[in-house]
Amino acid sequence: MAATATATNLDNLKSSVAGLEQISENEKNGFINLVSRYLSGEAQHVEWSKIQTPTDEVVVPYDTLAPTPAGSSEIKNLLDKLVVLKLNGGLGTTMGCTGPKSVIEVRDGLTFLDLIVIQIENLNSKYGSSVPLLLMNSFNTHDDTQKIVEKYQNSNIEIHTFNQSQYPRLIADDFLPLPSKGNTGKDGWYPPGHGDVFPSLSNSGKLDALLSQGKEYVFVANSDNLGAIVDLKILNHLIEHKNEYCMEVTPKTLADVKGGTLISYEGRLLEIAQVADEHVGEFKSIEKFKIFNTNNLWVNLKAIKRLVEADALKMEIIPNPKEVDGVKVLQLETAAGAAIRFFDKAIGINVPRSRFLPVKATSDLLLVQSDLYTLEDGSVIRNPARANPENPAIELGPEFKKVSNFLSRFKSIPSIVELDSVKVAGDVWFGAGVILKGKISIVAKSGVKLEIPDGAVIANKEINGPEDL
Repeated sequence: MAATATATNLDNLKSSVAGLEQISENEKNGFINLVSRYLSGEAQHVEWSKIQTPTDEVVVPYDTLAPTPAGSSEIKNLLDKLVVLKLNGGLGTTMGCTGPKSVIEVRDGLTFLDLIVIQIENLNSKYGSSVPLLLMNSFNTHDDTQKIVEKYQNSNIEIHTFNQSQYPRLIADDFLPLPSKGNTGKDGWYPPGHGDVFPSLSNSGKLDALLSQGKEYVFVANSDNLGAIVDLKILNHLIEHKNEYCMEVTPKTLADVKGGTLISYEGRLLEIAQVADEHVGEFKSIEKFKIFNTNNLWVNLKAIKRLVEADALKMEIIPNPKEVDGVKVLQLETAAGAAIRFFDKAIGINVPRSRFLPVKATSDLLLVQSDLYTLEDGSVIRNPARANPENPAIELGPEFKKVSNFLSRFKSIPSIVELDSVKVAGDVWFGAGVILKGKISIVAKSGVKLEIPDGAVIANKEINGPEDL
């Protein structure tokens, strides 16, 4: 795009955005900054010859971390420096639910949010600490979340909510904001990705409030990652080594297609989310690159304040094209992991897979509701009876996509401790006490209702109709 066209686009955009009364001055400025960076074509240029494999000093193996201090007063001192922040902007729509995703029931009638609160309550009770919980909502989840958190008012944790930025979607043709063309409903807006957590924490006033209470680190994680529990060894390591930023990474499995990896580049760590085709071979051959970002991040609060005030967090922009009522729009987003390169003494920690247990679909719900896990103090603990370190691969057909349909098709969740993989599709219904083992395919023929009887034990089998049972 020619420089003059870019300047004209930006001038027109600025005057249109100035007239949007639904958002604050901070949001208007943040949005204009993001768009002008995008239009200027600024990009993260990486010279591939300078890329190095991160050493164990910068991507630290979890099992080399020093043990947690033994005394409860030392642990209380650690915890009193900590804030837990959950990214709570997502809706449960992909799983057929209305409202925030964090209020989907995960296990034993408890929601994601219930489990998070129970975990922190237990820490505060056990050590006499005062770890607060922050929820970063989007405009999509704010109102519902405000009502939901009222039920925790008698708990021993302070719960604070704040909203991430609300930005207008851009019309792809003329780069003007969709709401200025009359689309002022929710469809005209978007939350600009979790990279927005840093400016939003500052703009909300929460950052200064936390610093005034003597808080030093924030543990940021997705609200749907059941493995993202407070880890005292990690917190202790960061305080001891004065690391401003830590990204938890974990080894990739065949199921992991998303998630950036870490590289060492000119003395700093970078997250590389996309790898150019001609370099994929080099990456695949290096064992250290077979790790990915869990989006469990530990960040120093003073460092966030310094970098936000200096407007230094210029993360890679992710253009996300969409369509609203037949109009092609663009939303520009950033990711929190990409901020790693701006912080001093930033590290990765290569954590056990147990710290990454996201629930993105009903197939994940099947895992965490099964006998593969138990619930202890709000944390989901893996069953030691399973010999295979990897979880079974579970593929459920569209009949199981919505949570309500998923639950109605199981009288009880089958035992899967000895399962390697299962594919289920078609009109399939499970009785109570079913046990699944090995590799299984249960795909009902078109027009056939397939009922798996109570107590059935199915091992290494392909089932397409009642005659195969």
